[in-house]
Amino acid sequence: MVVISKNALAQKALVKHMLAGGSSLAALALAVPATVQAQETVATPASAQTAEEAEIVVTGTRIAMPEADQAYPVLTVTDEAIQRSGETNLTELLAELPALTGSLTSQRTAGSLPAAGEAGMNFLNLRNLGADRTLVLVNGRRHVSSSAGTAAVDINTIPVGLVERIDVLTGGVSPIYGADGVSGVVNFVLKRDFEGIEANLQNGVSSRGDAAERYASIVAGKNFAGGAGNVALSYEYRHSGRVTGDARRSGRPNDFFVFRPNPADRPDSPGLPDRIPFNDLRYFGFSAAGAADVNIDGLPDFLGTGGVYSRGTIIPNGGGLAQGGDSTPVAAYGGDLQPSVSTHNINLLASYEVSPALRLYAEGKFVSVRSFTQSQPTRDAGILIVASNPYIPDAIRAAIIPGRVAAALGAPPGAVPDGFAYSRDNYDFGLRGQRNKRETVRGVIGVDGEISDHARYDLSYTYGRTTNDFTDFNYRITDRYFAALDAARAPDGSIVCRSTLNANATRADLNYRAPAVTFTPGAGSACRPVNLFGGNTANQAALDFFLTDLKSRVRLTQHVVGGSVSGDFGEYFELPGGPVGFAIGGEYRKESSSFTPDALLEAGRILDRTAVKALSGSYDVKEGFAELQVPVLRDRPGAQLLQFGAAIRVSDYSTAGSTTTWKVDGTYAPVRDVRVRGTYSHSVRAPNIGELFNPDTGSTATILDPCSTLRTANGTQYRAANCATLLSGLGINPATFNPDASPASRASIPGIASGNGDLREETAKTWTAGVEVRPSMIPGLVASIDWYDIKLTNAISTPTAQQLVNLCVDQPTLANPFCANVTRNTAAGATAGFITGFRVNPENVTRFSSSGADFKIFYAFEPDARYGRFDVRLAGGYLDKSTTISLPGAPEVDELRQRYRPKWSGNLDLAWTLDNVTVNYGINYFGKTLRFTAQELAAQPDLVAPEYRFWNERWEHDLQIAVSAYEDRATFYAGVNNLFDRQPDFDQVNYPASFRGRFLYAGIRARLD
Repeated sequence: MVVISKNALAQKALVKHMLAGGSSLAALALAVPATVQAQETVATPASAQTAEEAEIVVTGTRIAMPEADQAYPVLTVTDEAIQRSGETNLTELLAELPALTGSLTSQRTAGSLPAAGEAGMNFLNLRNLGADRTLVLVNGRRHVSSSAGTAAVDINTIPVGLVERIDVLTGGVSPIYGADGVSGVVNFVLKRDFEGIEANLQNGVSSRGDAAERYASIVAGKNFAGGAGNVALSYEYRHSGRVTGDARRSGRPNDFFVFRPNPADRPDSPGLPDRIPFNDLRYFGFSAAGAADVNIDGLPDFLGTGGVYSRGTIIPNGGGLAQGGDSTPVAAYGGDLQPSVSTHNINLLASYEVSPALRLYAEGKFVSVRSFTQSQPTRDAGILIVASNPYIPDAIRAAIIPGRVAAALGAPPGAVPDGFAYSRDNYDFGLRGQRNKRETVRGVIGVDGEISDHARYDLSYTYGRTTNDFTDFNYRITDRYFAALDAARAPDGSIVCRSTLNANATRADLNYRAPAVTFTPGAGSACRPVNLFGGNTANQAALDFFLTDLKSRVRLTQHVVGGSVSGDFGEYFELPGGPVGFAIGGEYRKESSSFTPDALLEAGRILDRTAVKALSGSYDVKEGFAELQVPVLRDRPGAQLLQFGAAIRVSDYSTAGSTTTWKVDGTYAPVRDVRVRGTYSHSVRAPNIGELFNPDTGSTATILDPCSTLRTANGTQYRAANCATLLSGLGINPATFNPDASPASRASIPGIASGNGDLREETAKTWTAGVEVRPSMIPGLVASIDWYDIKLTNAISTPTAQQLVNLCVDQPTLANPFCANVTRNTAAGATAGFITGFRVNPENVTRFSSSGADFKIFYAFEPDARYGRFDVRLAGGYLDKSTTISLPGAPEVDELRQRYRPKWSGNLDLAWTLDNVTVNYGINYFGKTLRFTAQELAAQPDLVAPEYRFWNERWEHDLQIAVSAYEDRATFYAGVNNLFDRQPDFDQVNYPASFRGRFLYAGIRARLD
């Protein structure tokens, strides 16, 4: 548990002491705003504090101690920093920190990007090791998850207006807080003992008039019983507006570029780039008006209107893309850039101190989140339209070639009706998407108090529940859709479904035979025919017949009972550095997760989705922990401080068995101005519910074959030889294998995704070493640098279908677990060797390594009262190494300078305060990142022209001006984020800068005591 001070009165005394001059540095640190402020800067030197004032519990330890003595590097974002950022979405703000660059903001859970039920969710991702490895705490306690089968917490559930500070601590905290934190902890510390009324209203909008944000909060608190009790209630509303895919340059075909093979580089020439950027790229052979292929050769001949199809310029080996023409533009096809998200957040905090030995406390929360986003239309790829369909335009009907369909299918003449292949992006059906209704309930009750002058206890129970009723809308029921598609002319001349005329009719198709299951064919049938020829031709009666909304439900629950005793042995003995501190305790936790899919989805009745099975799983864990802090020396010549610490946690999981985590640390200050610190830890993460219990569930994926002649040079040194062996064994010439040239390669491939009950825990070894300088000759200056090194072994990894097929041929041998999960067509013919299926499931096979440095510089000074106060804050990161080994013996993959892994990153904030005016100027930066992988560029030095090897660096400038009035009871502020309207790169939707561009906002904060 995080306790700001031993009691509210001691906390107030500490603040008064510092502001009265107990420490000029601490006073400045408290007085000035900080977008990123070192936690250590809010503590006075130990010599200037009483024990009661100095020793507080901070993130990363359960032992009361001076903050500056902590061996862990902690980065803190204060409530004042949040206010001055202009951000009402905490993830957007935290993602600017170097350690959290890869976090999932709302823009990364919009359109076609989010997983089932996750539209609009925000997840923190420390060190790019994944949201499941980032432990999110509230007041030092766990928070119930938001996503089925995972430990990931949606940051939308955290009340912005109640946050006092956010502590970010990377690596080595599993011994203190338990599993899931192998990459670190983000602890949201809420305000306590709040008295008065505080309200905040803010509105913002992009300079293009969209992406609107509305925020309102009110917090009311009251002390009672002479200050022994306190109760506070808060309500918060946040709304971010939906932004459609065509609202930016990335949605305009002529302004959005995609890299594809260079037609002039055939055969390959070292003097020419292999890939060049193209604009106006389109998914060849697909159109909102329909594309009829009467020759069934993969080349469209007519639009659905009957006009001649303009094919544009087909990009050779371009993965089914063409430039120009009538095909569907790639631009904006991914759907929304930002979802609509509305959040209502209610919190109740209460405490009552019966005596120093007994304080009762409680926290309650209810959060309701509504999100909405649209993605892509449904797509028909090469379906058969029979020649008798009365909707066929005359020009297409006249071009139908008798017997051509049967010949294409290898069927005897007459066995298949005449017709043609038809492809279409069904925009007129309505875009697919997600609508989410998420509710989170969380409560904490507990007691704490003093056992003696040297020991305290804390006992609490935490309950959390998340429910997510989400709807995937505008999906097609398979049998109904194909029945509606098979239109026929009735005797009275009307157009009806063929199955209405003949209940036993079946429909031959290039991909399906779909007998009626969800409706009754024959006379009086509910089936209504659909007209797909041309854009906006689908009639509403047909859409109502075959479209459905899939309603699924997620429920997650968490129970945590924990207790601890902490204090020191000062009653019995002291070392030259002071009393030895200790903490000991235990915890019981139970996590449950269930997912109930829509009945049609579970039964496999949906055309655009394979069957999805229900998930239900749980585990519990019993843990015991202990921690020591040993102050060897203090205030001695050559040793202003020498202190060591250690912690251990023993856990017994109902799933993973017994695990042990531990850490050691040390802090040494030879003089008051310089402090050296270091930690070493052994941490674990047990597999989560989804990784363990996910049932076999159907999946689909579009896969680019790594064994295509276009890609054998793009992998490891083993790929070409492995592909040659694999294809030769199927009787295929590796030198000519190019599935990209076939329309069949563009179809979704069915597969299976599942959990793995045999998973073991992951293990992380982390060390940090750093130095902090507080030069007495420059009051107000604090500078620090900390090196970190994380090695995660036996890491649980679930590859995507594309990663799976790549990993199969990128290992030293084909005898690996990945190849066993990929199937290919073994029959002779045009599709021989094509990938036909896959199976993905998690395995303990991966190793991650990451190392680098975090550095901070803070300088607060007031040269003269006439010129005001200045505050300079720099928080930066240097990434030295980021590698992945997919399985033991496999080659190491260098991910340094890949997306969200820049070598250099940082935030600089400059604040100036004069009287009642404060101006804050911020710069957010990260360096260039590679457009292609390091392996691809090493294998093909001429892959792209030199100017295209990197995406641009990120530079965003923010400005806010705030004016306080009415004796500081009200503050009026206005600002602009991304002042110079930095945009995504020309081939990106939301990288390296946000699509939002320049964003303007204004608001008012008011407080009544």
